[in-house]
Amino acid sequence: MKLRPLHDRVIIKRMEEERMSAGGIVIPDSATEKPVRGEVVAAGDGKILEDGKVRPIAVKKGDKVLFGKYSGTEVKVDGEELLVMREEDIMAVIEG
Repeated sequence: MKLRPLHDRVIIKRMEEERMSAGGIVIPDSATEKPVRGEVVAAGDGKILEDGKVRPIAVKKGDKVLFGKYSGTEVKVDGEELLVMREEDIMAVIEG
């Protein structure tokens, strides 16, 4: 199944967080927090403004982004957990 987000929404796949601390201690799954980094899987066309024009989205497929810990709505598609959120919930694009 393919998802196509509407308007100013994006679909994000969470990136796995490190399971080992800087000191070399392995962190169990129960103690890890949800990752706040992810990769954009799909993006909508853009936000519809009051005058009817469409402002394009600033992120594109493949961008790595930072978002809020509790941002978006979790959905499961073909056994894969994805997040659907508005563009405004994305805080930054990771470059480099």
